[in-house]
Amino acid sequence: MEFIQEIRVLYSDTDSYGVVWHGAYTKWFEAARVGLVEQLGLELEALEQSGIVFPVVEMNIRYKSSAKMNERIIIKTNISEVKPLSVKFEHKVYEKNTNTLRVIAHTTIVVIDTKTGKMLRRMPEDMYEKFTQA
Repeated sequence: MEFIQEIRVLYSDTDSYGVVWHGAYTKWFEAARVGLVEQLGLELEALEQSGIVFPVVEMNIRYKSSAKMNERIIIKTNISEVKPLSVKFEHKVYEKNTNTLRVIAHTTIVVIDTKTGKMLRRMPEDMYEKFTQA
């Protein structure tokens, strides 16, 4: 399963060099992960109310070329690895018109019990099934 999101690069996303500031990507990756999780039928607000949250524990970003203001970019996000206690996402960022690869990133989330603040040894079975089927 792949989640595709289109974004227009805004002035506020750029740095003094006129290219996308590295921190803007993390915001976009978060939106894409949330979109994919919701596409799986998991509602983050309902999960949080039941005591489950998904913090990011690892992120790796490889910059291939610079995105610039007003570009239309496409973020393609998929699940690259599922383990009983974590999910790894792959994000690829392309310039829409030329299909130029701008960034490849990986983020890993774990499942935390908000009542104890501890990572679950295994995510709930129904959630695990949704992630593995994706």
